[in-house]
Amino acid sequence: MDIKSRIKTLTELINQANIDYHTKDQPTMSDYQYDQYLKELRELEEAYPEYKEADSPTEKIGGLVLDGFEKVTHQVPMMSLSNVFNEDELRAFDDKVRKATTSYTYTTELKIDGLAVSLLYEKGLFKRAATRGNGVVGEDVTQNVKTIKSLPLRLSEAIDLEVRGEIYMPHKSFKQVNEERMSEGEALFANPRNAAAGTIRQLDSTVVAKRNLDLFIYTIVHASNHVNTQKEALEYLTKLGFKVNPHYAHVANIDDLVKQVSLYDALRKSLNYDTDGVVIKVNEFSRYETIGYTAKFPKWATAYKFQAEQVETVLKDITFQIGRTGVVTPVAELEPVFVSGTTVARATLHNEDYILDKDIRIGDTVVVHKAGEIIPEVLHVLKDKRTDQIPFSMIDTCPVCGQPLVRHEGEADYYCSNLECPGRNINSLIHFASRVAMDIDTLGEKVVEMLHELGYLNTIADIYRLHMYRDELKEIPGFGDKKVEKLLLAIEASKTQTFDRLLFGLGIKHVGAKVAKTLIKHYPSMDLLSQATIEDLLHIPEIGEMIALSIVHYFADSKKRELIEELKQLGLNMTHQVAEAVSHEFNGKTIVLTGKLNLFSRDQATEIIEKLGGKVASSVSSKTDFVVAGEDAGSKLKKANELGIPVIDELAFKEKINGYN
Repeated sequence: MDIKSRIKTLTELINQANIDYHTKDQPTMSDYQYDQYLKELRELEEAYPEYKEADSPTEKIGGLVLDGFEKVTHQVPMMSLSNVFNEDELRAFDDKVRKATTSYTYTTELKIDGLAVSLLYEKGLFKRAATRGNGVVGEDVTQNVKTIKSLPLRLSEAIDLEVRGEIYMPHKSFKQVNEERMSEGEALFANPRNAAAGTIRQLDSTVVAKRNLDLFIYTIVHASNHVNTQKEALEYLTKLGFKVNPHYAHVANIDDLVKQVSLYDALRKSLNYDTDGVVIKVNEFSRYETIGYTAKFPKWATAYKFQAEQVETVLKDITFQIGRTGVVTPVAELEPVFVSGTTVARATLHNEDYILDKDIRIGDTVVVHKAGEIIPEVLHVLKDKRTDQIPFSMIDTCPVCGQPLVRHEGEADYYCSNLECPGRNINSLIHFASRVAMDIDTLGEKVVEMLHELGYLNTIADIYRLHMYRDELKEIPGFGDKKVEKLLLAIEASKTQTFDRLLFGLGIKHVGAKVAKTLIKHYPSMDLLSQATIEDLLHIPEIGEMIALSIVHYFADSKKRELIEELKQLGLNMTHQVAEAVSHEFNGKTIVLTGKLNLFSRDQATEIIEKLGGKVASSVSSKTDFVVAGEDAGSKLKKANELGIPVIDELAFKEKINGYN
């Protein structure tokens, strides 16, 4: 089989596997085989880009960074739906339909709580995705939507088509994204819908790809002649390769419709994604013009809105907590209540604007739910139960140290102005010592709080002075010789932690673990990083303006510079150890590995080459210095021969590195 045919075959195999797994939920290929095929395809496409198929699954990996989103005018406006909220209103909707036409039935579909999107196909190939926007003009989000694994890039028929659907974030993905954001010190998404909307507007499609969005398609714009009903449209969409929500139904009359809505209300609690209602449409397209439209929505469809699992309780107090970056967050202290499987006694109130917008007051009876079935949230106040509650007023001093709070222009959060605030310091100390940062064993939250209260810990630098109080620490109840020695050994060992962990541990706003790893590659020492300008930092693809500003502001603070100098004097590692240049023929060379290696794993060979000053590339080009070819070497070997690039086998590679590995 020639290269072009192999690329085409792999593309078809992987796309079908994606359909089987993400659309049909019936996997037909092992994860290992899938990964092997995808790896082979990626390598072939890199070597022979001229043979890449238009619907290549490698498009779903992401990697393109945009400057912004182009505007898209919808040829057919993306209209909204009217809403009904109970059985009486649903029957009233049916009465209006019955007055306008006869001999009709209904289809019912779950209303997915996500982000509406329009998809355009030409000759069966995916061309463009656009958000709803204002219904007439949306934004081009093609590159981001391409990363959604259930999206078919090529349909089963070579037709021109526009379809519409809903992008959503499954509960599992929502939980993972928020866990990552928490570990990175970033604000959590309030619910899966906000997470999906925020993700699809990311300028970096790699970020979108990692968040595992999904997509249900529910309608065809300008259906073809052989599709005459909504039920037929859903069946045809499935045949074309789209992921259609399986829980649609066809009902004959209003009584059956009421029963079906009730079934959906029970079903939704078992689903792994958010739904907020049922979309009800007259099934027969031929009735649509007769029934008609308003300026905002069609009269032949409506949305029955579910009541979220909501529970009343009393808001007993509004307290405030301070984070490691100094953000002061209001918290609702609730009369404990059982919601969605757990007892809820506290809920975040986000910020002052959130409270004022909902007019939340201490003593109010409030309705709470769990956003995305996960995060407790105050939905609204039952004002008819309000008596003499006093309007909320944001505190103006820190709840821990009493210093003034400040609110920066363009931000909703308040910050403690005291950089030495004990509340901020405790959280900073806990973060610094945590497993994901400096990983100081035995210096957990309770130990930090105790040592802080006793006056031993006020700043990060104090951690590295604890050895001066060895005997005193041993007298603290619950400590003793062994625990203190173990703690001091762990502290001493942490001095050699990698530079990126230290950088993350310092708690610079917006600098999470991943950002820290990126920064040290470009600035391998604290001294170099501290001198970087905003313009310098913005040259790094992964660094945006907020991160750049935060880094520059951090190092501009004299207190922060003093802390870093203290830590330097105390012996902490503040450099990224780049492999020293060695006198070896690999030094400065670009090398490509291909085929199966028997004497080394691919990772081992890569590590050896990099230690010797070489660079391992994934594809062969004119810049490649030579290729190491193992067994069953394929397209890379062929391309190397075509370009006249030197090729060595594994034994020759072993001889070249002899004495260095």
